[in-house]
Amino acid sequence: MKKILALLSLLIFMVACSSSDTPVRETKGISTSRRTSSSSIGSMGKFKVDSDTYVSLGRNERIQFVVVHYTATNNEYSIKELISNRVSAHFLVLDEDDNMIYNLVPLDQRAWHAGASSFRGRTNLNDTSIGIEIVSDGIARDRRNDPNRYPPYDAYLEYKPIQIEKVAQIIKYVAARYNIPARNIVAHSDIAPSRKKDPGAKFPWKELYEKYDIGAWYNESDKQAFMNEEKFNATSISDIKEELRKYGYEINRTNEWDRDSRDVVYAFQLHFNPKNATGNMDLETFAILKALNKKYPN
Repeated sequence: MKKILALLSLLIFMVACSSSDTPVRETKGISTSRRTSSSSIGSMGKFKVDSDTYVSLGRNERIQFVVVHYTATNNEYSIKELISNRVSAHFLVLDEDDNMIYNLVPLDQRAWHAGASSFRGRTNLNDTSIGIEIVSDGIARDRRNDPNRYPPYDAYLEYKPIQIEKVAQIIKYVAARYNIPARNIVAHSDIAPSRKKDPGAKFPWKELYEKYDIGAWYNESDKQAFMNEEKFNATSISDIKEELRKYGYEINRTNEWDRDSRDVVYAFQLHFNPKNATGNMDLETFAILKALNKKYPN
């Protein structure tokens, strides 16, 4: 316990030193009293810089994604790793029943959380995303040596409700600040399906959508309309892969469900069909995919 308190003190000190921004501390009503950089440069040497006369419309926010992770370890080791110079994230949600959210990296700086990644045609998502780490083992320790590449729903651990509430408030704040579209609020497994499984099958994406209006989710009526066995069986592997590609996943163009392709199917299932996460494309997964592409066509 003393080690955890010492590390928490160090973490708060480092965050305070790394930025003049006010640390985020509440799960509700996250403070927006942050220093914003001026859009005006003023001058360069003897020259004045005019930032008002000609203003280009050809621009957008650098931050375009939110990526959710679990740490796969406890509070102590999560803190130790995330304040190192090896990996980092913008936000850390501990396994504690308190009102604290930790901001480790200023939002205008790049954190090292996504690794090799791609989604919706973009790669190297560290450059364009905000990373959120949730302290959780993710997969139960007694299931980690299971040879199954695609752990079932019951192998994953539940999150504490207060952790989900904190994550929801972070995402709402970031999405509003940077105008992030619903499809761009993603799991680490969505953007790196052959490497990662976090935040896992028990991260409640549906709850975030229904309770907090966060992220993307399909309409049940659309799903039921696409629950057509004959149509599913008549759809080629290439066409189903194109549907996954259309939604945003990077997937190869082979005409088979090879391991890399099944990794993508599993990542999709973890997010949208978690109780049926097997890595195998099936009718329900197909119907959900079609329903999502109907609802989010662009």
